[in-house]
Amino acid sequence: MSQLKIGFIGVGAIARDRHIPSFSHTEGVELTAVQDVNEERAYKVASDFEIPHVVKEYTELFTMVDAVTISTPNKFHSEIAAAALDAGVHVLCEKPMAMSTAECEAMIEAADRNNRHLSIGYHYRYTPEAKVAKELMENGEIGAPFVTRVQAMRRRKVPGWGVFTNKDLQGGGSLIDFGCHLLDLALWLLDDPKPVEVIGKTYNRLSKTPGLVNDWGSIDPETFNVDDHVTSYITFENGLSMQFECSWAANIKEDHTTLSISGVDGGMDVYPLELYQAKYGTLQDTKVRLPEEELSPELAQAKNFVDCCLGKAEPVVTAEQALNVSQLMEAIYQSSETGSSIQLASVGVED
Repeated sequence: MSQLKIGFIGVGAIARDRHIPSFSHTEGVELTAVQDVNEERAYKVASDFEIPHVVKEYTELFTMVDAVTISTPNKFHSEIAAAALDAGVHVLCEKPMAMSTAECEAMIEAADRNNRHLSIGYHYRYTPEAKVAKELMENGEIGAPFVTRVQAMRRRKVPGWGVFTNKDLQGGGSLIDFGCHLLDLALWLLDDPKPVEVIGKTYNRLSKTPGLVNDWGSIDPETFNVDDHVTSYITFENGLSMQFECSWAANIKEDHTTLSISGVDGGMDVYPLELYQAKYGTLQDTKVRLPEEELSPELAQAKNFVDCCLGKAEPVVTAEQALNVSQLMEAIYQSSETGSSIQLASVGVED
């Protein structure tokens, strides 16, 4: 296969701004077709990016391409991905993987039975900070980790467009849209520890306020039915614990993203990347120099997907790892709904 023919299912902002431009600059790719429930948008995107084919139904794509990206509302991820995989087509699906762990598992089963590649768009792993932090963890620079602190916080940025605040189509709000990236990154840096118990609390109080001052468009408090703020505490089998918080509207001074890991021999912050260690009889703080990256995270993600489809690389993000993220998010929501802690066996994690 000299060229990987790729199609795009759902061509809203994520596809237009990230996936299509990235694949158009990736060697060995032929942009072949697009599909969207909004046909006018589909034809506009096809024209803008000189993509030759527009189809009405996503199943029509499968005879035309070798791979697809899925950038639809979350409700449709599993159905479309499984259909594509069963048709022998590789899949890059936007995050989160699906609406439930059962749907995630169905996607993995479809990939396995058809020997096709399935990856999920957790592109934070491709940032320079994340890649170097992973190397530092693997080299034991902070020793065995035991406490992780994660915050993905926006002051007042509730997405006022699309279906981001529609629970039926998205399944959730700030956690599924934004916090999941940092949750995925933390689990990856910790080498995918097995979770044991989750305590979570979700809120949508601020965005239910009429006349909310919001940097990202207007919000209808009558229809807003997803979380705008989430807190949780997660414990893992090996003694690790994680304090996790995310928000679209936190009423804080400014947006900030924090991922901090404490280990027995030192500590690390990822954004910006710094090490804190005891060496030579003193405590040392080190700002880690980052390499100049040839590819942006979006381009690196596209290249890894293409190389995986062609059998030239191993996936940076596996479907099984993305399932782990979805299991934790599901447990956080369940804990908030029930008002009690969740033992992870109750949401599908094997003993």
